[in-house]
Amino acid sequence: MSQSQLNFIAGEWVAGESETENRNPSDISDLIGNFAQASATQLDDALAAARRAQAEWAATGLEARQTALMKIGNALMERSAELGELLAREEGKPRAEGVGEVFRAGQFYTYYAAEVLRQIGDTADSTRPGIEVDVRREPVGVVAIISPWNFPTATASWKIAPALAFGNAVIWKPANLTPASAVALTRIIAEAGLPAGTFNLVMGSGSSIGQRLVESPGVDAISFTGSVDVGRGIAKAAAANLTKLQMEMGSKNALAVMDDADLGTAVTCAAGGAFGGSGQKCTASSRLVVHEAIHDEFVEKLVAATKAMKVGHALEEGTQIGPVVSAGQLEQNMDYVKLAGDEGCELLCGGDQPDMAHEGYYMNPAVFAGSSNDMRVNREEMFAPIACVIKVGSYDEALSVVNDTNFGLTSGIITKSLARATHFRRNARTGCVMVNLATAGTDYHVPFGGRGDSSFGPREQGGYAEEFYTSVKTAYISSGTP
Repeated sequence: MSQSQLNFIAGEWVAGESETENRNPSDISDLIGNFAQASATQLDDALAAARRAQAEWAATGLEARQTALMKIGNALMERSAELGELLAREEGKPRAEGVGEVFRAGQFYTYYAAEVLRQIGDTADSTRPGIEVDVRREPVGVVAIISPWNFPTATASWKIAPALAFGNAVIWKPANLTPASAVALTRIIAEAGLPAGTFNLVMGSGSSIGQRLVESPGVDAISFTGSVDVGRGIAKAAAANLTKLQMEMGSKNALAVMDDADLGTAVTCAAGGAFGGSGQKCTASSRLVVHEAIHDEFVEKLVAATKAMKVGHALEEGTQIGPVVSAGQLEQNMDYVKLAGDEGCELLCGGDQPDMAHEGYYMNPAVFAGSSNDMRVNREEMFAPIACVIKVGSYDEALSVVNDTNFGLTSGIITKSLARATHFRRNARTGCVMVNLATAGTDYHVPFGGRGDSSFGPREQGGYAEEFYTSVKTAYISSGTP
């Protein structure tokens, strides 16, 4: 990748008003490149181009749209090894996870390529004689997509793919921490044959470009993934224009481990769910709610498994936990380690910064015991490789603790009891529920989203994405006298 990377506006690669550096969190001496920061004028140009192109794209034949999305998806899957390594290099997740993310992103495009041909409306007889009713969906228009850094290719793709499939134009503002993956994806989309302006990449800070984007009356819908605080600001801006809104924000996911749990399964799910991706997942299980009957044995096995996990350079063979994404994220993580101690938790392992061959943002995963659900470390999303164990005396208490949160994205239970699993599945107040699985890990063909402070608006992914990316039109047709 060359040193200077540009924005993509109205079908052209254009320099910004400034540039920002992108460095490898595994080795901060590794400069990945300099990336253009768009000006306000360039954002306005992108919005105007999207408005012009959207009508042309919506009028494009279904097979042509299907072909374009298939081309994007196949290119991502074919180049997943190359682009996955780039993703790991700039974001810090192990190479295998980066490759898997890019491949999965490709699957989003091929899935929605098939959905292009499934856009079938409804017909009905009117209550009035001689009149038929036609109900169909049309594109919502120009969609602003604001995506996070923790899954820079996958999260963006599960928004971009349905937006394009249903005939919309896109303005994409990716996170400034992972611009290389954004440029790589944009290069593939740029080669798919979309009308110029249908897809636009506008890089810049959230406070400037992002804010101007969500405040623009030229945007018909906004899909955002990020923090609750930023989401609340976007909601306020969107409300002024009555802009359609979909948001996935934070969470504080819990995994309940019952007294009848298979401990091997429980430890695998807890460690993978809490520490995968360095804990930088909105689906991470940072609260481990454990029955007192097996608490001590579970904790002992979890600590042993956590200590055995290899922290290392994202591109090194065998690395299970890479660095966190930035110096700011690492500082915040260490603040939470201190807070847990101040609140009375017992640190059983990790929570420190290991000595590494390369200067980067490394942290050993931490397990705390003796925590309670009213502590800040169990109320706030940390986005860190930190898990806090909460001891409970019964299933009913476990379910109560799981539900005692302002969030509601994912939850899980480890149990051999079908009755408990069924009751938990029906009564856990989260958008996604996992039984004998880690809280992290979802499929692309079914809906994804949560409750409370975790989500706002229609669900993402699968056929449910149609609700956000389209608008319903009801037509009445009088056939007249034969």
